[in-house]
Amino acid sequence: MILFIKLFLSHLLGDFIWQPNKWVADKETKKHKSIYLYLHVLLHGILAAILVGEISFIPYAAFIAITHGFIDFIKLNFQKKKTKRTWFVVDQIAHILILIAITLLYQNKNMIHFWLDDEFWILVTGIIFITKPTSIFIKTIISIWNPESQNSNQDNSLANAGNYIGILERLFIFCFILLGHFEAIGFLLAAKSIFRFGDLKEAKDRKLTEYVLIGTLISFGIAILVGQVVQALIL
Repeated sequence: MILFIKLFLSHLLGDFIWQPNKWVADKETKKHKSIYLYLHVLLHGILAAILVGEISFIPYAAFIAITHGFIDFIKLNFQKKKTKRTWFVVDQIAHILILIAITLLYQNKNMIHFWLDDEFWILVTGIIFITKPTSIFIKTIISIWNPESQNSNQDNSLANAGNYIGILERLFIFCFILLGHFEAIGFLLAAKSIFRFGDLKEAKDRKLTEYVLIGTLISFGIAILVGQVVQALIL
């Protein structure tokens, strides 16, 4: 299991944390002619090899990199503006299936842990997952709706404030679950409702309110689920 955790962590780092928006935009424009596509593929191979920490895993890491590039190539050439959300889901599922296959095929069970135990990798993977990767996932899933409030003034809002608020609330929920304080999640949701939905009520924009509510519930749900899974794996 810990092998899959490490491979999944390398995927999160390579696909979300250490892939700048500049790379994504360039790949979507130039497709296979983009140098960033090949840098992205190389990064995935290096991350997988480093996190597993076994010389015998290098061929498997190379296979992960090659298949990752092939899957991305297909997505870049077939996705359209209207099918972007669908291709995002298909792309991620394909990558995860490859990691599962590698986990089942790799025979060496004596991996180097860099003096760190299994609980560390599980905890770090959970934390990384509920930050930027989850933000991108939620944004992609609810992109089918794009309400714009005519009554709100964007100048009154901090840049990317909603994104950072979502990450912070998920981290709080994650910590609450690991500490066994589920009641604190209710207080957090109530506090956000008072501040956030009070503004939406004043804007009198029902669609925007529903949009924010859906995003909030998905965010809370993912954080609770990840917290529960990590707690179960650690214990």
